[in-house]
Amino acid sequence: MPTWTVPLADVVVPEEDITAVADVYRSGWLSLGPETEAFEGDLAAYTGARHALAVANCTVGLHLICAAAGLGAGDEVILPSLTFVATANAVAYTGATPVFADVAGLGAPWLSAQAVEPLIGERTAAIMSMTYGGFAGETAALRTLAAERGVPLLEDAAHGLGGSAGGRALGTHGLAGGYSFFSNKNLAVGEGGAVVTDDEDLATRMRLLRSHGMTTLTWDRHRGHASGYDVVALGFNYRIDEPRAALARARLRRLDAENEQRAVLVRRYHEELAGVPGLAPALHAGPDERPAHHLFPVVLDAGIDRDAFRAELARAGIQTSMHYPPVHEFSIYADARRGRLAVTEDYAARAVTLPLFAHMTREQQDLVVEAAAQAAGAAPSPR
Repeated sequence: MPTWTVPLADVVVPEEDITAVADVYRSGWLSLGPETEAFEGDLAAYTGARHALAVANCTVGLHLICAAAGLGAGDEVILPSLTFVATANAVAYTGATPVFADVAGLGAPWLSAQAVEPLIGERTAAIMSMTYGGFAGETAALRTLAAERGVPLLEDAAHGLGGSAGGRALGTHGLAGGYSFFSNKNLAVGEGGAVVTDDEDLATRMRLLRSHGMTTLTWDRHRGHASGYDVVALGFNYRIDEPRAALARARLRRLDAENEQRAVLVRRYHEELAGVPGLAPALHAGPDERPAHHLFPVVLDAGIDRDAFRAELARAGIQTSMHYPPVHEFSIYADARRGRLAVTEDYAARAVTLPLFAHMTREQQDLVVEAAAQAAGAAPSPR
């Protein structure tokens, strides 16, 4: 296992986080309970959503949204192929069919409203956006399009917690949105996630499905609020546990400060890489947007060998990644393909994600910039 001088992402767990988790273990109540309820209240207040539900991970959160929204066999959901596969899987779990649409450009790698519009048909039941890298992208245009065509906009905001556009938190522009607390995310607890919505009926349905379709929970019965339960829907066990809810609650208090540290690093990346030939930053914010800055990808010129570029950075001790292999090219979704997605495929072949994390030092960033500049000049296209 390599030891990276500059890892792609990194997590610091301060003593206050450890104390919050230890206190839960000392309490003896480990499943969904007071910490989960408190965190959900904090998250709803933070995002401005009427309802927030903590869940085991973002994938199940997206599935809850799709299931509670009534998606099923015969339905189609239009979504980007340039995303993690969970976006499409959450749709497919319901029996609905993912329909993949192209992104807006090499410098705008998010779902294109222009590409979505001609794909809307009689079977279209929803549009699902994805806040790529923590940016709003064309969320506003997609929301308008969805409203005009009478279908809901669902948001995969796995990258977006803490970001906003037009004064609204990412994840709250559509019917519902899902966040990820995976170990490389801005708010990292290891595994975990949450969903938010302003829709009372949808929230009620998601709460029911989150816990086996049961009308009351163990926590309700423990507090004497109920003595029994009925099962009224085919639900799931998608609950988060108390220790992770406590950790998420502690880390949420620092999220804005850490996202601002990310923003400072991103501004410096743009400044330092501005004169480097062969590559260009991929993500740019709109005028009314505050990105979450989850990722910092660059797009290489067509003449640069990406594998060689990444190998050069690896030799310098710098970890990189690719976000993402297009979902429509995976074997499992071969039957869902409807031709090429030219921009998505071009971006996916040329993009490299550079390291970014809140406590990244100036010295670490200097190493990345220097190595990237050298690699861009030393990685010609293979013959």
